This record gives sequence, structure tokens and C-alpha cells, in this order.
Amino acid sequence: MIEQHAELKEIKGGSVGSPKGFITGGQNIGMRKSKPDMGWIFSQKPAAAAGVYTTNRFQAAPLSVTKASIAEEQTLQAILVNTVSANSCTGEQGLENAYTTRKWMADHLGIPEHVVAVASTGVIGLQLPMDKMRKGIENISLSGSDALFEQAILTTDTKAKHLAVQCVIDGKTVTIGGACKGSGMIHPNMATMLGFVTTDAAVDPADLKTALKTVTDRTFNRITVDGDTSTNDMVLVMANGMAENKRLTVKHPDWPIFLSGLKAVCQGLAKYIAGDGEGATKLIEVRVSGARDEKSAEAISKTIVGSSLVKTAVFGSDANWGRIICAIGYSGEPFDLEKVSLTLGEIVMFEHGMPVSFNEEEAKSYLDGNNIVIKANLGEGDGEAVAWGCDLTYNYVKINASYRS
Repeated sequence: MIEQHAELKEIKGGSVGSPKGFITGGQNIGMRKSKPDMGWIFSQKPAAAAGVYTTNRFQAAPLSVTKASIAEEQTLQAILVNTVSANSCTGEQGLENAYTTRKWMADHLGIPEHVVAVASTGVIGLQLPMDKMRKGIENISLSGSDALFEQAILTTDTKAKHLAVQCVIDGKTVTIGGACKGSGMIHPNMATMLGFVTTDAAVDPADLKTALKTVTDRTFNRITVDGDTSTNDMVLVMANGMAENKRLTVKHPDWPIFLSGLKAVCQGLAKYIAGDGEGATKLIEVRVSGARDEKSAEAISKTIVGSSLVKTAVFGSDANWGRIICAIGYSGEPFDLEKVSLTLGEIVMFEHGMPVSFNEEEAKSYLDGNNIVIKANLGEGDGEAVAWGCDLTYNYVKINASYRS
């Protein structure tokens, strides 16, 4: 799922526990019938940490607690995650519960409270079942299982999402791994998703924060499923330095290699989320080029991939390029219509502001595939951007009409 990079090697089956010194796990604590519903990540050494969070004005209690943890020393050593209850819109009690679970986790592991982050996903408005949370935390053992962690963080996802790459920095092998969840309520500027990235590289905390923000803007913030942004979204990164490289900063000569590895992991995870949208059957990739600048290209690509009419046309394998043109037109970005060209895969449909004859059967055959690429060239400048989404299906309505049942 990663793009080809000469400096990077993808680890087959890699995940958030692949870097040195990270242990993950999951278990069922009775919030769900049988599937794991509590997961954790533990670093054998305190790790530099950074996070990005939802833009929704309603921010769940776990976000407040995690922000407070990271703010103290820009360091984390453990992350506790639960499903079923989002612990969102739960008032003072919900905030108190989030802090309490942080304390229980810290006490159980024998580490300071402020190096523990907490994350929750599930139904908004439900308080955490504290008896189950406490017993679950007391049963945590650091034996390690990426597969159990990956399952423990899922909600309506149909599959686990994980990835890891390796690169060489200062002559040392550095590993960057990640796992995430996300299927519905997905929209640019964070979505109902939780993303966890780990690395054994030594990285300056301030530059790690900058790197995560930069990469997130070009990966997780370029996906959409249904236009909804949730209350619990976050992406956390931990760097424990156990690869023993010299500490990375933006001035380090190998910084670009690290940044490309971080981007590769986040982009791969983001595409997994887009392709696993609720009810989705196809991954849609929109590539916009020739825009006035990157910001304009980004806005247009997000508008196209977020269009319900484009998404339904892709689901129905209908090469209705007019829907794509309309989306470009209402993106709010300036362009010259007579310079716009549009391609579906390698099939040219619209060129320099005019329709182009194409083979309908060939176009339908292409749209019957699982990976659809839409390319728009505006002929204005050097701005480029890519966004990802999925088709809109009957099953999306079915899933969300019965989410709480």
C-alpha cells in the first residue's frame, strides 16, 4: 500500500509493534460479546510524543487527558484504548473517568501518570463502564500481540489496518510502524479515526510534532468517506530512540528519509481507511495537477472525492464525468474552464474545456475495478494534491441506520 521509495523497505505484516521496544496487546473486557475491546501500546523506554486531534468543537474527554499528558514533557510511554464507549459528551464524570483510567494504567505499569495517553471510540454519550475498565487494566500483560491490538480498536471496520517500513539513518536501521481504525464519519481535517504510529528512531520532540502535523495534512486530512468529522479523532506518534541513531532534527542530513518513512506509513494507513469506508466496494484516488498552488489543488481534490454524486456514479460504474466537472466548479477555487482536462484512469474524457469521445464499455469496465483513479489537470500552475475516498453504496445506509443496535 506504500508508494515506492528507494530509501524505504516495507515490512511484510508490519504494524505498530514492529519498532524496537514497543509492545502491544488487546483483550475482551466485556464491552463487546467476544471481540477485543481494550488495547494498549507500551514502550520499554519513555518516548518523544506528539499528537493531532479532531477539529470538531465537541472534543471527547480522552483528548483532553491525552493533550495534558503530552503537554507536560512531550513524552509518552503507554497508550490505553477502548471501543464501544467514545466517552464523548459525558461531562465532568466522563473527564474524571478518563483521568482515572490513566491513573490505573500508570499504576499497573509502574510509570508516571503523565506518560500515559488514553483514547476511546464508539457511541457518543456513553459513560465508560469503570468496573470493566479497571479489571481489564489489571489483567494487562506485556506479552505482545499486534493482531489483538489491531482488532481491539476497530468499530465498523471490516478489516485491521497496519503497516511498517524500515530505513537507514546514521547507519542504523530505523523502523516506523502504525495501526489505525476508521470506516465511517471520515472527513478531511481528522475523522472518526484513531491512528497510532511508533518508531525506534531518536527524534527531537518539537520537530516530531512539526513532522506529524505536516504529514497528517497530506495523508489523513486528505481522505473522506461521508463528510462527517467525529469528536474523538486523534493521531499519536511515539519515538523511543532505541534504534540508537543520533537524535533527528530538521537540520539532520537524514531528516528527509525519516520524513518520507513517516509519510509512507501515514499515507498507507489513510488509504486503508478510505478503502474500508462503511459499505465501500472501491477506493477512489483523485489526483489534481496544474492548479495555481497546492492549497487550491487540495481543495479541489477533496471536493471531488467528497461529492456524493461522484461517489454514487463510481459505485454504479457510470462514467458520468459531468459530476466531476460540477464538483470542480463548486470547489470555490479559481480556474479557467477552457484549460481543464479530465482523465478516468487512462481514459481521456474532457480536454481543454471540451468533451472527448470515449468508449463507454471501456470506461465501465475500468469503473468495475476496485481502485479508481480520477485525474484533473487545471492548466494553471504547478499546484498538485492527492485525496482519497470511496464509493457510496446501499450498504452505507444500512450500516449507519442500525449503528447502535
